[in-house]
Amino acid sequence: MIPRSARRSLRKLALSCAGIVAAACCGCSSPRAVQPRMEEPFPKKLSDWHLFGATSPALQPNSGVVPYDLNTPLFSDYAGKYRFVWMPPGTSAQYREDAAFEFPIGTIFVKTFAFPFDGRAAERLIETRLLVRTKSEWKPLSYIWNDAQSEATLETVPDPVKIKFTSASGKLRDFTYVVPNANECHECHDNQKGLLPIGPKARNLNKDFTYASGSENQLEHWARVGYLSGLPASASRPHEAKWDDPASGSLDDRARAYLESNCAHCHQPGGQAGYTGVDFRLAQHEIAKQGLCKPPNSAGAMGALRFDIVPGHPEDSILIYRLESVAPKVSMPALSRDVVHEEGVKLLRDWIAVLPGNCPAAR
Repeated sequence: MIPRSARRSLRKLALSCAGIVAAACCGCSSPRAVQPRMEEPFPKKLSDWHLFGATSPALQPNSGVVPYDLNTPLFSDYAGKYRFVWMPPGTSAQYREDAAFEFPIGTIFVKTFAFPFDGRAAERLIETRLLVRTKSEWKPLSYIWNDAQSEATLETVPDPVKIKFTSASGKLRDFTYVVPNANECHECHDNQKGLLPIGPKARNLNKDFTYASGSENQLEHWARVGYLSGLPASASRPHEAKWDDPASGSLDDRARAYLESNCAHCHQPGGQAGYTGVDFRLAQHEIAKQGLCKPPNSAGAMGALRFDIVPGHPEDSILIYRLESVAPKVSMPALSRDVVHEEGVKLLRDWIAVLPGNCPAAR
């Protein structure tokens, strides 16, 4: 995992030129304004969107491109992720309490994935994904960075990327990172056969973020710069626990937050795995729909394991079995994971171990 100190340094570099009203960038000449595209054809080069004033020594967002973070993000093979959003001048998102906000046409979400260079402090940019609100629908676009780290090119079916680095704990990470193709993006983002953003919900954005101007709650910041309408008083805003921070919530809060961010985009009504009957959304409180003592209907060969989650027995739970696997058609999530998230699995093991109840003849 990337050391927190290194990630803080990189984030400071990335944000050093950020600012919703900044016209110049760190002493550089003023970049051209963001060039939105609301219909095809889309630019072949990421630079043609003018989302960044510079890409070295780190991504420097253009004026109006606002960085953000999530309380509990989706795990993606220990990649560092750098998120930004841009909306057309004079427009804003509409606040929603339990779902992703309603975003205006022209909105651009930007998420860059990066991994450490082995033995070096710098990170290697792998891909930048755009999610663009066009005139008719949300459009996913994947831009792959070149070896020189100077440009990223639009690719419909990107090649896998070899990743090798040593984590802060001294563990070697050596695997092939698979970049989802354009069709695979729909497997996570589709709901009711329509592609939608996943992460930008009130409960996941409700946290402080260090901007160039200082620390500020993200929801307050979005409202202040005109990117969010209808924000209620702070006491009425939902908040999601941070999966790896015991101070942010109970073990149950953190485990449920992890399942919400890593599983619920598919495992909910209307999602790709909605037919399974398992619903991992935080708003779901029915025990059976959370997978407790529930026989699977699509898991395939799971050996002697009979239930998705067996209270008190993580070793008997199909959920843990699939999270600890990297085998095709067995591992979960089915996309965007090529290694086991050891810390996430431990959290869920600890959670299942203290769940009350008994399943009939779990083995």
